[in-house]
Amino acid sequence: MISSPTASQVTVMPTGKWRTLLLLSLAELLGMAVWFSASAIVPALTTVWQLHEAGRAWLTMSVQVGFVAGALASAVFNLADRFPARNLFAGAAFLAALSTAFIPLLANGLAAALVLRFLTGVFLAGVYPVGMKIMATWTREDRGLGIGLLVGALTVGSAAPHLLNIFGSLQNWQLVLYLAAGLAALGSLIAILFINEGPYRTQSPPFNWKYILNILREKDTMLANAGYLGHMWELYAMWAWIPIFLSASFQASGLSRGWAGPAAFAVIGVGGLGSLIAGQLADKLGRTTITIASMVVSGGSALFIGQLFGKNPVWLMAVALVWGFAVVADSAQFSAAVSELSRAEYIGTALTLQTSLGFLLTLITIRLIPTLQVWVGWEWAFAFLAVGPIVGIGAMAALKRSPAAAKLAGGRG
Repeated sequence: MISSPTASQVTVMPTGKWRTLLLLSLAELLGMAVWFSASAIVPALTTVWQLHEAGRAWLTMSVQVGFVAGALASAVFNLADRFPARNLFAGAAFLAALSTAFIPLLANGLAAALVLRFLTGVFLAGVYPVGMKIMATWTREDRGLGIGLLVGALTVGSAAPHLLNIFGSLQNWQLVLYLAAGLAALGSLIAILFINEGPYRTQSPPFNWKYILNILREKDTMLANAGYLGHMWELYAMWAWIPIFLSASFQASGLSRGWAGPAAFAVIGVGGLGSLIAGQLADKLGRTTITIASMVVSGGSALFIGQLFGKNPVWLMAVALVWGFAVVADSAQFSAAVSELSRAEYIGTALTLQTSLGFLLTLITIRLIPTLQVWVGWEWAFAFLAVGPIVGIGAMAALKRSPAAAKLAGGRG
């Protein structure tokens, strides 16, 4: 006879958990639609505003700088604990929508657009990290799945402007920005109406400047950070320039450049599936194993894809989709690793330091890719990005061999 489980043996799922997490992911997806909104219309803005290569790069780089500034300000002033997370998320998404809509309304050149793009990045620091905080209040044992779901939403949201770009043109580039702003505003509305924090809410570990030197001395934490930096060296430069690469390749192969927008959406958006799958596998197989495997695939893709430039679009897209799947799959696992390796009082500072360094590093590769394209052509420009995964693989392999790996993913490394 099988006895009934006792109350202490039953795991009670919080009421409305998956409804909330799915709506949170939808709000995240919509809110992040403004991140690459200007980058998606670079070809049109290049003609309209007569942009040079630095100007084209800064349309993305300014958002990265703004995000770092916003993340640091949020951490230093502990905004996520001073204000209800739902309100902070909704307000930040709405302000990001406004700063995007103001570009076609007010900007008549690059300078004003860069200021507004910087502000967009500042406000997005209240969307993605705060969304992660809300997600953490609903998950425990299944946090890998929850993180994967949210990073997947971020990825698809970042890809969305390239799909919206089918509605724009050289004469109608403003519509893409208005549509992206509208999506972010809708995400804000969903957050304020339907999102609440879950039963596992705790105070965020505070940011403290004096902890930074202590963190820098912790070898295992810095190995996880080195892996993250290798990952970030590749990720945002790939996301920023793969649409331009696909457009140029399609034109060289005789295919209409009009396919570049939907193709870029597919290549970046497939990373959402990669994040979801990697989030589940990392909890079962270990964070170091999944991050190493992801970087092997993404680094190999970066080395190889240029050799398909101007050739059969089917083969090109096959490699691009593999790259898009792998390049972001490991993203959340580096943050999870740092949170597991750091002392409890250091976690808030460690995660802020990791994020800030990672996004600042992206400025180098985002800026250098168009320069490399001029020097060595699209055949070799992306190969430069493989340096990041090579460094990251070495760092995570060293962490995998370390006794500290027993702290990761419930002892799975």
